[in-house]
Amino acid sequence: MTTRRNTLLAAAGLAGLAAGPARAQAFPERPVRLVVGYPPGGNVDFTARLLQPAMSQALGQPVVVENRAGAGGIVGTDAVAKARPDGYTMLITGTAPVSIFPVAMERLPYDPLRDFAPIGMAYRVPIVLLVAKDITSRTLAEFVTRAKATPGGFSAGTAGTGSGAHLAIELFNAGTGAGLVHVPYRGTGPALNDLIAGNIPVMFDQLSSALQLHADGRARIIGIASAERSPLLPQVETLREAGMVEAELSTTLGLLAPAGTPAAVVEKLRAALAAALADATVAQRLGSLGAVIPPAANITPAYYGQVIRDELDIYRRAVRLGNVKLE
Repeated sequence: MTTRRNTLLAAAGLAGLAAGPARAQAFPERPVRLVVGYPPGGNVDFTARLLQPAMSQALGQPVVVENRAGAGGIVGTDAVAKARPDGYTMLITGTAPVSIFPVAMERLPYDPLRDFAPIGMAYRVPIVLLVAKDITSRTLAEFVTRAKATPGGFSAGTAGTGSGAHLAIELFNAGTGAGLVHVPYRGTGPALNDLIAGNIPVMFDQLSSALQLHADGRARIIGIASAERSPLLPQVETLREAGMVEAELSTTLGLLAPAGTPAAVVEKLRAALAAALADATVAQRLGSLGAVIPPAANITPAYYGQVIRDELDIYRRAVRLGNVKLE
């Protein structure tokens, strides 16, 4: 009886192993959820809905955008971390939930490296240094020289404490000795309004938010935190040219699945993301906002996973420099 029981258990185990690849091959057989950890209307939600039609077509099943807002993206991120790893739940996320909060908060209900399977990076939007229109400095070198000559004399606004822009200030100060004083606002809008009004001389923000201000002369972009100069602003120097060590500081958007999602399923999701990013309309809309889509060869789980690890290292250093603690 024992021998017969062991034989039956072994057969059942083999059947289960065989069923796994079969399920992966059939995937997807129903709609796939794309969770956004923010309310409708923001850049992450915008991107999800921009990618949705092309991804649905590539997968042969509807991709349903679901907003699970709360705690700066933590609620939605945690929900996906705890979802079944079957490919039917994905997360689209920006930088903060997976690269900043893990190094700036003492407690987080998930681990970005342990609890997720990367699918692929969608794009980066570089952080830029904006100055008010009455600031006479035309180059980064001029600006840094002037800032160093008046220690603490330049305040720099951001969307808030612990934001990517705030951490960019800490890294910029460390690399250049500029001594900018961080002024946190409750969101990008109020900070931009004060910059335009001349109430603050400097602001760090995403390129997508700053482009129109630069174009119409209400403020000027004099530095960009990208590895290379932006084709949208070829005359604007990179922050690395001013002395920063880090080549790229950006809002990075990508797709993640729960850890344990079968590799074959992840590959189907990755291929759908790559197809969506190759769509001419999608690429044009993102490019007009200053988003940098990676080459097709870099839209992979391995590449996005390395991006997250690199960002964790960079922002860990920035958090220590600024003694940043988020709750």
